[in-house]
Amino acid sequence: MKAIVTEKAVLMIERDNTLVFEDSKNKMKEEVKEELERIFKIKIEGIRTKIQGNKKYFFVKLKKEFIAMDLASKLGLI
Repeated sequence: MKAIVTEKAVLMIERDNTLVFEDSKNKMKEEVKEELERIFKIKIEGIRTKIQGNKKYFFVKLKKEFIAMDLASKLGLI
């Protein structure tokens, strides 16, 4: 799983408390949710997906008590 850092992705982190990840087209939302919650010790409010070409993007909205900007800083995205 790869975190995406574009202008739009950074705006989503700041405005929507949402992180964007890219992963295999075969991966399901439930798998991504379990993996991220286990690794980063966070809670996820919801996940939206977008398939573009051979890539699948996961838009991961964190619950209010978890700040996406903090996680992005830990990951070195910002």
